Amino acid sequence: MQLIRIHPLDNVAVALMDIAAGTELKTEGKRLVAAEDIARGHKLALGPIRAGESIVKYGVPIASATSDIVPGAWVHTHNARTELKEGGEYVYEHRVYELPQTASRSFMGFRRRDGRAAVRNEIWILPIVGCVNGIAKQIMEKGRALLYGSVEGVHYFPHPFGCSQLGDDLAQTKKLLAALTRHPNAGGVLCLELGCENLTHELFLEELGAYDPERVRFLRCQDVNDDVEEGVRLVKELIDHAAAFTRCEIPASELVVGMKCGGSDGLSGITANPAVGRFSDRLIAMGGSTILTEVPEMFGAENILFSRCADEGVFQKAVDMVNDFKDYFVRHGQVVYENPSPGNKAGGITTLEDKSCGCVQKGGSAQIVDVLCYAEAVTKKGLNLLSGPGNDLVSATALSAAGAQLILFTTGRGTPFGAPVPTVKISTNTALYEKKGAWIDFNAGSVAEGEDTDACGARLLDHVLEVASGRLTRSEENDIREISIFKDGVVL
Repeated sequence: MQLIRIHPLDNVAVALMDIAAGTELKTEGKRLVAAEDIARGHKLALGPIRAGESIVKYGVPIASATSDIVPGAWVHTHNARTELKEGGEYVYEHRVYELPQTASRSFMGFRRRDGRAAVRNEIWILPIVGCVNGIAKQIMEKGRALLYGSVEGVHYFPHPFGCSQLGDDLAQTKKLLAALTRHPNAGGVLCLELGCENLTHELFLEELGAYDPERVRFLRCQDVNDDVEEGVRLVKELIDHAAAFTRCEIPASELVVGMKCGGSDGLSGITANPAVGRFSDRLIAMGGSTILTEVPEMFGAENILFSRCADEGVFQKAVDMVNDFKDYFVRHGQVVYENPSPGNKAGGITTLEDKSCGCVQKGGSAQIVDVLCYAEAVTKKGLNLLSGPGNDLVSATALSAAGAQLILFTTGRGTPFGAPVPTVKISTNTALYEKKGAWIDFNAGSVAEGEDTDACGARLLDHVLEVASGRLTRSEENDIREISIFKDGVVL
């Protein structure tokens, strides 16, 4: 198959392979000749498109033509522009789609004392302020020599914040770090403080709330003679605590899975993202939960999501989330459609609408049950929207803080990064999977080669249950785990 027309209303098709100028193409029984070279993932016109006319993909306008486009011509940034504006009116038009019938499944995970399910049993060292990052690293390195039993690793998560911050930025740092402290994948957590930071011990405890002192320990480095030695002692006690937990069978309905894309290309909305959407529908049909974030990459595709809000209250929260992010752009003097990235464009994505319509495919067809603020935890079963930016590491960190035990990350260009939780990299094309085997966990490029999207989603569900049961992701094998905290204000 050389190209695909995604929706019957589309006036463009997407090349599934590199197509040379002059190639005769078969499309729905009609003869079409490529007017110029078309790279894989890029669009070509199925018929004449006049200047000012909408370019339609996914059955919706994703751009307008800036010049007349002949049949078979390449359609991209040189002859198309966004139709997005800063404002937007939204009307609640509720739609319900049937979810697939899916038999109950289970995975081998860890059951915490409070009843929550985890897919990893690790010790996390969380710097409460960036000044102690180096100390945290030394403690981690020495602590790894003490591992035994079911405890799978010791990890630290450096960042530059926790001091010289005011207002919302300090509040977001506090909220994010407290949420990670509560994460079930951590069988034990050492919160490492300095002693003079803005984010004081008292402020952090206020945000953290009730906690198990056997699972969460605190060390204020300025209060002890040898901070590394004391930190290693506390890590040993946390390892002893976490070693009491062993894997047991847990229903898949207790999984919370984050969904994210990055380094997207023209195949993202055709292969990997729809496959993740099929996975999401299957997990939700079993009683599980998924989280979709990247609000700026919903711009231009909002109504696809808004129509599936479970009720008007959820709809209004979704509208507020999108409008708040648009206001954030405007406050900083940026246009809301300053996206996609150079890599996205090289991969065939032309406008933000193009990118967004592909991005939201990860949400499948389930009802949206809740809209979460940054670092707010999932409390409702089903599909949740989470406020967060498009940046890979910032949004993946927010997904982790919201309670995702693992993350599905689709990519057409490839990336080596890893979140605090297992991050499953899913390639949109087979060439990437074969080239970057050290980065990529799962190939959805098979959809472009004829595999049914639903079959790919079912295969992805099997893979997720394996990861939840202990199979390491590529980023885990490479010991790549990072966090990034969202900030907006001044640094003192």
